[in-house]
Amino acid sequence: MKESQFKAARDLPSSHILGAGTAMCAGCGGLGAVREVYDVLGKDTIFVNAAGCMTLLSVYPFTPFRGSWLYTAMASAPAGGQGVRDALDIRLEQGSLRKDEDLQVVVLTGDGTANGIGLSATSAAIDRQLDFIYLCYDNEGYGNTGQQTSAATPHGARTATDPETGGMPGRKKDLFAIWTANRPTYAATVLAAEPLDLARKIETARSLSGPRLILALAPCPPGWGFEPSRSVEIGRLAVRTGIFPLKEYIDGRVVHNRIPHPRLPVEDYLKPQQRFAHLFEPQRDDKRIGEIQAAVDAYWLEVENGHA
Repeated sequence: MKESQFKAARDLPSSHILGAGTAMCAGCGGLGAVREVYDVLGKDTIFVNAAGCMTLLSVYPFTPFRGSWLYTAMASAPAGGQGVRDALDIRLEQGSLRKDEDLQVVVLTGDGTANGIGLSATSAAIDRQLDFIYLCYDNEGYGNTGQQTSAATPHGARTATDPETGGMPGRKKDLFAIWTANRPTYAATVLAAEPLDLARKIETARSLSGPRLILALAPCPPGWGFEPSRSVEIGRLAVRTGIFPLKEYIDGRVVHNRIPHPRLPVEDYLKPQQRFAHLFEPQRDDKRIGEIQAAVDAYWLEVENGHA
């Protein structure tokens, strides 16, 4: 973004600023979630960004945020957040920063960082009760380097590194469960396609202190293989099929915000995505589709029985 463009954009709503002049992909579900989160949190926020897709938001010396931005290596974002939070707290204690000038510290990562290379630093930050929001945009792969398999890649999905007939043989790591096992202040799942639910959860997270997770499903048109105009539809299908539960952890318990009823079959979500096309053509893979459906059914049965 040129300086003249930046000055002209300063007075625009953040929904108009985020993504301006960057190389972000059309229809990016992660960008949509970050934009909606920022609309709630506002300019008194510092984003500590782990290397990933959202790194493309910032083109030195400009960022699309009115607040502050710190770029870190993939594994280092929670440590960077710790340093920022400590510096703010020291200044507050010394009186060189007024309370109304304090900043909300937001660690921004993709699923590769959140589930893998950055998990150790994140666990340590939770253990220290770091006062931060951890926002993970989950596009279920290493999106900005060609959509390689990550620990968040779902069962049966084809990626650049899982091109075999059946796709990813393993199962997606449950980041929400990992976080809640560590007893944070708050954790929630969100997606840009459900903006009212997202806004309420960000308002809740903002009102609290301590470690708080916001896990955003991020439909990825180039990585998942669908037209950008279908991004919202894909996100809503993830909820309506039960593949992506909308839930939150607060006061030591998990609450499901929406129980899909009637729940659509998982293939309604799988079919529009090229990464699952091999499950339907040239021959339908009933075994793999059945495994995906069975896992979703088992999850919601646990919810009905009060065990999830």
